[in-house]
Amino acid sequence: MARKKITILGSTGSIGRQALQIIDKFPERFQVTGLSCATNLKLLELQAKKFRPQMVVAASEEDAKNLKKSLPRSIKVFSGPQALEELAAAGKSDTVLMALVGAAGLKPLMSAIDAGRTIALANKEPMVMAGKFITAAAKKKGARIIPVDSEHSAIFQLLQGRAAGEVRRVILSASGGPFLRRSKRELAAVSVEEAVRHPTWRMGRKISVDSATLMNKALELIEARWLFGLDSDRIDVIIHPQSVVHSLVEMSDGSVFAHMSMPDMRIPIGFALFWPERPALDFPRLELTKLKRLDFERPDLEKFPALRLGFKALKAQGTLPAVMNAADEESVSAFLAGRIGFERIVGIVEEVMKEHRNTEPKNLGQVLKADAWARNRAGELTGV
Repeated sequence: MARKKITILGSTGSIGRQALQIIDKFPERFQVTGLSCATNLKLLELQAKKFRPQMVVAASEEDAKNLKKSLPRSIKVFSGPQALEELAAAGKSDTVLMALVGAAGLKPLMSAIDAGRTIALANKEPMVMAGKFITAAAKKKGARIIPVDSEHSAIFQLLQGRAAGEVRRVILSASGGPFLRRSKRELAAVSVEEAVRHPTWRMGRKISVDSATLMNKALELIEARWLFGLDSDRIDVIIHPQSVVHSLVEMSDGSVFAHMSMPDMRIPIGFALFWPERPALDFPRLELTKLKRLDFERPDLEKFPALRLGFKALKAQGTLPAVMNAADEESVSAFLAGRIGFERIVGIVEEVMKEHRNTEPKNLGQVLKADAWARNRAGELTGV
């Protein structure tokens, strides 16, 4: 059996590192053809020396020069956004794992689609921004998108073999983050250290903050709409603190199917890398007899208004989801930098959304224009 060729955009982040752990255990099944990172140059160097990809991409020209000095000449080293787009389509990769953070993944994702690659998608923001254009391009080019988010991976698996007319709705589960039991008043004093300390998942700082505000789930609502071709009234969210049930699908006859596993991101990552196969993998097993309880509850949209904004953007569509995402990226960045308090993150996003004149974009350029406007306005509100 020929080895599957894998390119990883964002190889030094949480998803990228775990993907390489899986690949390392199956050298006879996988070959790494490309890697990229934004800031962790030392780790990228170690990964490149171990897996010997054909190409690596660093963020800056200076970083690329430093890498060239330490890597074998057989590894081509490039830098910058354009190189990232080229990496996404380069060579003959079978699967491109999109593990970038934020809107920066949009153009590389479109490049991978244009090359007809199978895409393991962990970078949800591009789908939020431009799901209409991404799904249309994927259909035209024959590119398959396999979701990596645990919730969307669960839905993807639950929908296999089911006719669209049989599905009443999908229900995304949310842990509720680290502040589920805190009052709205207590959230005003949240520190950066508290916000990035998720109770069940180990993730990057930006997504951890989004999970704390529930903005991550707001983004996932819109991602689900495009990944699975669902109307807004067929997508819902439920709070499930144990993070064992990753999502549910309700059928037209009242049956409900749930996907369950231990909260371990290697499981959906492994599923996407091996797809369409499902080999035996040595991951933690869910022992039902050790589960003391499974709790489910409605999200509090007053305490966590980000989710309310997500439902609003899901229903409105147009350029509003891109604006919501851009404003959130800028606000979270400001919070992590200490310029604003936790409670202001979603407040600023809402202000920007209210000021935006929503339109139906005719092309990616209009999406990017709305994105740029929202970033500029959010920057003004955060004191940049």
